[in-house]
Amino acid sequence: MSTANIGFEEDLWLMADKLRGSMDSSEYKHVVLGLLFIKYVSDAFEEKHSELLADEWADAEDKDEYLAENIFWVPKEARWTFIKENAKKPEIGQIIDSAMIAVEKENESLRGVLPKDYARPVLDKTRLGETIDLFSFKVGDKDSRSKDVLGRVYEYFLSKFASAEGKNGGEFYTPTSIVKLLVQMLEPYKGRVYDPCCGSGGMFVQSEKFVEEHAGKLGDIAVYGQESNPTTWKLAKMNLAIRGIDSNIGEHHADTFHNDLHKGLKADFIIANPPFNISDWGGEKLSEDVRWQYGTPPVGNANYAWIQHMVSKLATSGTAGFVLANGSMSTSTVAELEIRKNLIEQDLVECIVTLPGQLFYSTQIPVCIWFVTRNKAKNGKKERRGEILFIDARKIGSMATRTLKEFSTEDINQIADAYHAWRGTNDQDYEDVAGFCKVAKLDEVREHEYILTPGRYVGLEAAEEDSELFEEKMDRLTSELAEGFVKSKKLEDQIRKALEGIGYGV
Repeated sequence: MSTANIGFEEDLWLMADKLRGSMDSSEYKHVVLGLLFIKYVSDAFEEKHSELLADEWADAEDKDEYLAENIFWVPKEARWTFIKENAKKPEIGQIIDSAMIAVEKENESLRGVLPKDYARPVLDKTRLGETIDLFSFKVGDKDSRSKDVLGRVYEYFLSKFASAEGKNGGEFYTPTSIVKLLVQMLEPYKGRVYDPCCGSGGMFVQSEKFVEEHAGKLGDIAVYGQESNPTTWKLAKMNLAIRGIDSNIGEHHADTFHNDLHKGLKADFIIANPPFNISDWGGEKLSEDVRWQYGTPPVGNANYAWIQHMVSKLATSGTAGFVLANGSMSTSTVAELEIRKNLIEQDLVECIVTLPGQLFYSTQIPVCIWFVTRNKAKNGKKERRGEILFIDARKIGSMATRTLKEFSTEDINQIADAYHAWRGTNDQDYEDVAGFCKVAKLDEVREHEYILTPGRYVGLEAAEEDSELFEEKMDRLTSELAEGFVKSKKLEDQIRKALEGIGYGV
């Protein structure tokens, strides 16, 4: 099933609409996400509970049976069946608050994370009960967990709520196909994985899945992250806790630029989707920051601050892959051009991939992926110093819905295989492909004034071989042209007669 079309969208927005009359968007967002979480953990619990009830040798109320499979223990008063049975009662707000408290009490990793303000008078209890009734579909059973439904649903909510709240779409969940592409290119098998703006934790989820799928050990990677939005940070804590992913995303939300929670960290892999083109990031307070090794980023745009922050976090042979707005590849503002030039001259930029439009729910800004590395010689099996790989993937992908594009597994493989062939980390021989990928020496990049847009380097894709003889082609085109002229003349005569017939002279 496509992650872009799970089928919940309309139902989810109906839930939000149920509560629209009693509070503003920013409030009901938290209410619905909290309900979604309780439904999520209940689905997982109740699925396992049913399995245990069917096993005459098992105890369905034995907490250890659930913890052994990274399923939260959900007390009876917090189970969705109980909540739904009581949805029409005036005290439903208190019942949900008690459920949240009970789940936190039983699961240490959720302490202080769940919302507990459903009993407040401003929240219409009739609408709250109706919203609970709308949760008739599964979001936390095995099938839904395998599709990362919680994160996917959050992406949808952010687009809708950001629109309702009049925000500029700076914070959103990264679509799964982009995360999978990043993970497949970085291949985080072993080491420290860091995301300085981790959102709901999707990058970590996919990294863990990648390790599992390639028969690695989950304990071989250590996860570090940070998130500035308190609601999003709580969701990340829920998302990672649900999956049993051992992570350090801080004891609280915090701004990465102004309160770095991982100051001593040197990461083997950095994987990120920073908010694009943020202007109010407080750059004026950080003009002398030690992270600005390649130039001071402009106070009006955080893109190059993110790049330098990530470079500062790389281990000696670490690699970072991150999404940025396309403008980052070619911006000619004095500060950004100087930083980009220095990054290129220091041979840190490894690969640039341009992506097609319509990959995000929340923004139509065209985007690209940067890969930067501390040591090109060590990372691959081939000597690639003094080179940059450019990949133009704008024509790749297919429409999953009328407005949303996705990458298939084959699409992801096509892009990742080219990258790994160039690095010598797969069994393929790398070749430039006109219109798709090209290796450029630094001299060529200098000639292009340090612009990193792949379209400048990859050229046009090769035209299909034309088997038609030149003489035959000329005869055909001449004939088609003459035929078109005759048709055009006849149409002109018809229009003239029609106009004369209604009294217009032509």
